[in-house]
Amino acid sequence: MFKLYKKIKEKYPQILIVGFVSFFTDIASEMLYPLTPIFLTTILGSSMMDVGLIEGIAEGLSSLLKTYSGFWSDKISKRRPFIFAGYLISTLSRPLIGLSISPLHVLGARSVDRLGKGLRTAPRDALIADIVKEQDRGLAFGWHRLMDTMGAVIGPLLLIFILTKISDLKKIYFWSIIPGAISLFFIFFIKEPQKLNRPTGQFKFHWKELCSPGNSNMMSTNGEFKYFILSWGLFCLTNSSDAFLLLKMKSTGLNFSTILFIYAFYNLIYALLSPTLGSLSDKWGKLNILFYGIIIFLFVYLGFSFATNLMHFFILYAIYGIYMAATEGVSKAYIADLAQPQYKAFAMGIFGTTTGLAQIFASIVTGLLWDKFGPTNALLFNCLGTILFLLLNFKKTRKRFNSNFN
Repeated sequence: MFKLYKKIKEKYPQILIVGFVSFFTDIASEMLYPLTPIFLTTILGSSMMDVGLIEGIAEGLSSLLKTYSGFWSDKISKRRPFIFAGYLISTLSRPLIGLSISPLHVLGARSVDRLGKGLRTAPRDALIADIVKEQDRGLAFGWHRLMDTMGAVIGPLLLIFILTKISDLKKIYFWSIIPGAISLFFIFFIKEPQKLNRPTGQFKFHWKELCSPGNSNMMSTNGEFKYFILSWGLFCLTNSSDAFLLLKMKSTGLNFSTILFIYAFYNLIYALLSPTLGSLSDKWGKLNILFYGIIIFLFVYLGFSFATNLMHFFILYAIYGIYMAATEGVSKAYIADLAQPQYKAFAMGIFGTTTGLAQIFASIVTGLLWDKFGPTNALLFNCLGTILFLLLNFKKTRKRFNSNFN
């Protein structure tokens, strides 16, 4: 880990600054993320279908904006204005959830928060790809995930501490302003590369222009970006919000503090493994790491479907952290490899939009299945897309794996 940190610090110090922005933002968002489904179901009396609908719509709006913000960021060759505006909107919107008196109000506040995320995510991820060399992208995205997710470790633990001082759940939402404001401060130290690859001619939503012309190192083809987006989208059609995993623990009788500790433990595993698996993806092939990460997801959700006690959840969340470390940063690094340099943010946006819109469907269906048939059947539904992804990418992964080790 120290070697990877030294490499990032010496070669790409801007990654650390971007990481601090995400670190403090995630403290703010993740101290509220476990709280919101509990707030909805216990204080506002929402159903599981309501939870799925709110999460799905909010994430869907965020996803739609990712493509537009990525498109516009590439068009004007700027990243930082989108990053600052996105983080500012999210910081100001989170306390609005605490003022909500109905699920509809929570939907509005969550949607504004997620719109901020949609505005910033594709330009920020493109900035990371702009800063680093191609052979270090997996490491860079992995290190960013480490710093981002360490905020998700501290956030729930901070929430536990605040709960010992404040019993009114609504007031807790206002505490998120403090780390959010710190994240905005770090944005002023971000420096964009002096020369980005600006698109020439008329810049439109041209699907084929996103695809890399191919190179021997990547074994890439013009259709590879489309193929990956298709297979990833099918996987996400049955990959619902993680809020359902938290509610699964609650349904077995675990108290809220225990749930938060397990959630923080999961994020710690996810954070610590992200740089290592990201670096390995640079050596072994990003699609290889993604493929095995999806296999882990399949077995984790099978386990969650039937889990009943504290030990089950600790083990499953630890393994789930491995899945996240193997996929979240690596998938973005892979998209950066497939896209032409002048369309990085646009490609990141297409990827984010595909993921989010598919997860709207997944979250709504999971909530409906939970209300009608219980948590076991609802979580088993999440396994279906993994099978499609694995079947579609089995041959491609095997070929890449053999080429990397021969």
